[in-house]
Amino acid sequence: MEYKLSPSDLTFLYDGCKHCFVLKVKHGIFQPSIPIPAVFTVISEIQKNYYSEMRTEKFCPELPPGTVTYGEKRVKSGPVKLEECKSTCYISGRFDIVASLDDGSYAVIDFKTGNPADQKTKMYSRQLHAYALALENPAEGAFGLKPISKLGLLYFSPDSCELISQTRQALQGNLDWIEIPRDDESFHSFLQEVVQLLDGPLPPSDPDNCNWCAFIEKTEKPGNKTQDTKESTEPAIQAPSCPQCSGPMQLRTGKFGEFWSCVKFPDCRGTKNK
Repeated sequence: MEYKLSPSDLTFLYDGCKHCFVLKVKHGIFQPSIPIPAVFTVISEIQKNYYSEMRTEKFCPELPPGTVTYGEKRVKSGPVKLEECKSTCYISGRFDIVASLDDGSYAVIDFKTGNPADQKTKMYSRQLHAYALALENPAEGAFGLKPISKLGLLYFSPDSCELISQTRQALQGNLDWIEIPRDDESFHSFLQEVVQLLDGPLPPSDPDNCNWCAFIEKTEKPGNKTQDTKESTEPAIQAPSCPQCSGPMQLRTGKFGEFWSCVKFPDCRGTKNK
């Protein structure tokens, strides 16, 4: 079997829940997606466009001299064969930017917004190594570059804002380069661990540490079914119309018991006794 591995799943989902990871990669059962807050996507897109064709000396003196030449390209590696694994895998994803360095090598750079001291920084090493593997060992017809000599994160940490005009505001903050040391041996050992997990039985669910596993466990228990599923013998109560706006009303509970209140409260304060 050949498993498709995305750099982001290797970074987040694998550590988040092995059960959900195997369900997605091996069985095609995805967790419900939670969109990334739009502001982070916007900041990342602005940065990618701004740094395109820029010299590395201008924005990151820690990098060797070069020029940002590639942005948001999809990559796919050829099959990766691993020792002691009967199955293979391949990497499929999309990097942020790549700089062509003057010495003929390349730097893979990923934009992050947040605190560079965050513990997640170490996890991002997998993401960048996955891009490097795919670029240096592309599938037939896929985009490729070699050699990759630098991997790193460019962190934007907002800490202030400036009013430029009555309708324009600038968000300012520190820009930090966090270099990720290249360690192909450790990354291949990690991929071996991942494929061995996928080749094995489905890991047990982890409701104590995974919100989705907890949700499934609670909804599958018979005792947790809502009372709405039981057949009711009581007649449904017909809500009256508001005496002030003629709109619908709903039951509320006050100091002296239940009463009907306009759903438009507080804009409309129509009430009726139950």
